Amino acid sequence: MSDPNPPANMTTAEMLARLVAFDTTSRNPNIALIDFARAWLDGNGIPYRVSTDPTGGKANIHAIIGPDVAGGIALSGHVDVVPVDGQAWTSDPFALKRDNGKLYGRGSADMKGFVASCLAAVPALKARGLAKPVHLFITYDEETDMGGARRLIDDLAENGRAPQFCIVGEPSLMQPILAHKGRLALQVTVRGLAGHSSEPAKGVNAIHAAAEAIAYVATEQRRFAAEGPFVEGFDPPHTTPHVGTVQGGSILNIIPERASFVMEWRCVPGDDPQAEVERLRRHVASVIEPAMKRVDPACGFTLDVIDDIPGMALDAEHALATLTKRLAGFNSAGKVSYGTEGGLYQQAGIATIVCGPGDIAQAHKPDEFIAESQLDACDAFIRRLGDHLAA
Repeated sequence: MSDPNPPANMTTAEMLARLVAFDTTSRNPNIALIDFARAWLDGNGIPYRVSTDPTGGKANIHAIIGPDVAGGIALSGHVDVVPVDGQAWTSDPFALKRDNGKLYGRGSADMKGFVASCLAAVPALKARGLAKPVHLFITYDEETDMGGARRLIDDLAENGRAPQFCIVGEPSLMQPILAHKGRLALQVTVRGLAGHSSEPAKGVNAIHAAAEAIAYVATEQRRFAAEGPFVEGFDPPHTTPHVGTVQGGSILNIIPERASFVMEWRCVPGDDPQAEVERLRRHVASVIEPAMKRVDPACGFTLDVIDDIPGMALDAEHALATLTKRLAGFNSAGKVSYGTEGGLYQQAGIATIVCGPGDIAQAHKPDEFIAESQLDACDAFIRRLGDHLAA
């Protein structure tokens, strides 16, 4: 466990080593890391607010560096990470390792590297004499239901300290990202009727019913690829449905009375995920359930939305897009298929863009790493942001 009492100054790599040492897998509390960040902010005389989940075991930080005036720009990053269970790491995932210009550790790219750069920059930003504030958002549970960002947005509404703009530092190789897809996750539960497998007509096989619905999802995936709608700049340029997990059954000679699967839609802007849920619901009700209910009216499907993450889209001519390209040294901006907290901030009325160090291709993998050159580029980006807000 990292020392909760940080020194007066740290490099970004030193800060990242501290952050990686906290096992903030989403299933765990993050309070130890938050206490470390609070100690760092306290030592630098930076005011902040803390908002927590209902258990009190997970917390966000909203710090304000500079004057307590309206506006300013937020730098936003989450500190929860995905599990390392079952992954073949060649070193301790919670001990940062430097090797040939790369820093290895869980969360180094996604996205403790960005948070480390932000925290390490605090003393310099404070000394810069900012005319507009830099807000620092540190959140929990981005990797699950984005509950941290939702709670932080509620806190912003309560305290009236929302920034004008927000930069979410998800790994983009420091290229500004104008837009990303939205994501709706769905839990599908199937109720069948148990019986002996030698008499299939006397039962309702929940796994078979679930398989019919999954086949529909596969057909929809091909339909989107062929028919769209298509939005240029995304890869792939269309909505993508996907089934991620399936459960059901007990032993071979019992007709399974229950099955379930979890799926998602990653929707391009303009495609309504709720409309896609209704399409699935109508298909199930008209094609799959009638035969089930003829055997037992209690059989059928339940569809429960697990989370609904809005997409993000910023106009290419927006002032934030122009500023971010200048700070990052890019003449263009892209679009990505993964989701971020940016859609939630934009939905809350804060113009938002994505721009952060590291490569998303490293996220969630064993031996996750971030190049030190990417952290250097992020440090330079934040210095330029300080110059801009001091002007």
